[in-house]
Amino acid sequence: MHGLELFVELSLLLILVTLVSVVMRLLRQPLILGYIISGLIIGTALPLLSNNVLSLDPDGFDIFSSLGIVLLLFIIGLELRVSVLKRLGPVVFAIAAAILLVLGSLGQLAAQLLGFTFTEGIIIGLALFFSSTIVIVKMLSDRKEHTRLHGQIAIGVIILDDIVATLALLFVAAGQSGGLHASEIGILFVKGILLTGALSLAALKLLPKLSHQFAKSQELLFLFAISWGLGIAALFQWAGFSIEVGALFAGVSLASLPYTKQMESRLKPLRDFFIVIFFVTLGAELHLDNIIAGLIPALILSTLVIFLKPIVVMLVMRLFHYTKRTSFKVGINLSQISEFSIILAVVATGASMISEQITAIITVVALITITVSTYLMQYDNDLFAWLERRLPWLREPEDRREKNIHDTYELILFGYRRGGHEFVKTFRKMDKKFTVIDYDPAMIETLERLDVPYMYGDATDTEFLHDIGLKHAKLIVSTITHISTNEELVQYAHRVNPSAVIVCYADDSNDAEKLYKMGVSYVMLPHYIGSERINHFIRRNGTSKKAFEEFRQHHLTGLQKAE
Repeated sequence: MHGLELFVELSLLLILVTLVSVVMRLLRQPLILGYIISGLIIGTALPLLSNNVLSLDPDGFDIFSSLGIVLLLFIIGLELRVSVLKRLGPVVFAIAAAILLVLGSLGQLAAQLLGFTFTEGIIIGLALFFSSTIVIVKMLSDRKEHTRLHGQIAIGVIILDDIVATLALLFVAAGQSGGLHASEIGILFVKGILLTGALSLAALKLLPKLSHQFAKSQELLFLFAISWGLGIAALFQWAGFSIEVGALFAGVSLASLPYTKQMESRLKPLRDFFIVIFFVTLGAELHLDNIIAGLIPALILSTLVIFLKPIVVMLVMRLFHYTKRTSFKVGINLSQISEFSIILAVVATGASMISEQITAIITVVALITITVSTYLMQYDNDLFAWLERRLPWLREPEDRREKNIHDTYELILFGYRRGGHEFVKTFRKMDKKFTVIDYDPAMIETLERLDVPYMYGDATDTEFLHDIGLKHAKLIVSTITHISTNEELVQYAHRVNPSAVIVCYADDSNDAEKLYKMGVSYVMLPHYIGSERINHFIRRNGTSKKAFEEFRQHHLTGLQKAE
């Protein structure tokens, strides 16, 4: 019955979340807020109305939440490059240190003024230091900004947060047994070095060969990705670290492989499902009586977090000569406390270091700051523009431009096997940024050997097409022979990028006519015109849609005469 009850609870929960999310969408509010409100309804309102007909099973839903966290951090890790993290290391460390010093000290001072003990002040100060990994990564990912400069810096800071949180939890938990010995700290450090070294070795020697074999089947590639992410996260947790750190490192170890985009697009729907459960569970833990009891202290502490964290971040980043806009966006990203803060408070309560009242206050601070920061992150560009008009110092000349880590490509080629080398030669002569998309691991190896820009992916995967920025391309060429694949690619391209020139391959005139009716600029046929002649045309006319229209009409006339 337990499994059936869990299924019923999950079904009812999803119905409620959907209804609340529809209301949030109609009100133009962030969906994360809708998830938390759904949990609040489940945890507070429904038990009063329905005698616990719908109440979250702690064990079952905690597992769902953990899966969402792991998948979210794993996917982010897939897009992180070690070189980027090294480049951003100094500013990331400086931001984390400044937040810990300022927020920790002010949190301690505020706790003393509110009548709490010195130890309780330390726990409160630490709780204010952490920023929410889940909220930040989810918002950045939803807005496609996790590879932007401000997103990379924010993610770097929360990686440090997670490491500090792991150490803090160890110290607090050790309070029950008389403290944490230096030997235990040393063992944890050695474990971290060994795990990182093993992952680095695997990334260089083992994973390229394994992933090449798995990439021959999309199902196997999906299973490999999810088992690697969950397995490494579990290994880190077993070693004494958090699953968040493990999942992130698991993704980073795969980031240099050519198949990461395909892994991401396959895992994202699964991630989105489980992460909803996480936010609902978080909301369900916020009981009304705890909120009322800790409201005044929570409002004071929340004000410190929402206003002071961005100011501290901006000051530090300006010392490193980052632009005001980038500094502002990083500060807004970090303007909340973390789910780790709640966990830290719960563990500290269990160790008799703080009272249950402190746990309630920190929980309310988490709710307030997560809610407010979600709005701030959603409208950060509008907020910066509004402040820029009113604060003259924000309008000073920028001394560093933010660069988008994600490249955009003017020319995109799908498929390399059939005449792809001719198009690559043409693209290089045109001196425009291009990439080649291929589904065959053997072709990927060829492209890598020839030093051709490439990505591994499926031309029918709309999530993947969105991620590679197809909407920015001026010329899209497909040498793929499957008509259904070309039809899906053309449909998506016309929807997001109607001005692009599209060239496709067809095996016969019937398929060519289908593609022409869909609006393809030109269709290559093996008996009429091959890749060499179309490449000569592209070199002569570039990406001019008008020239292609004339060429297209000439071809259509030829096809009609042939009939």
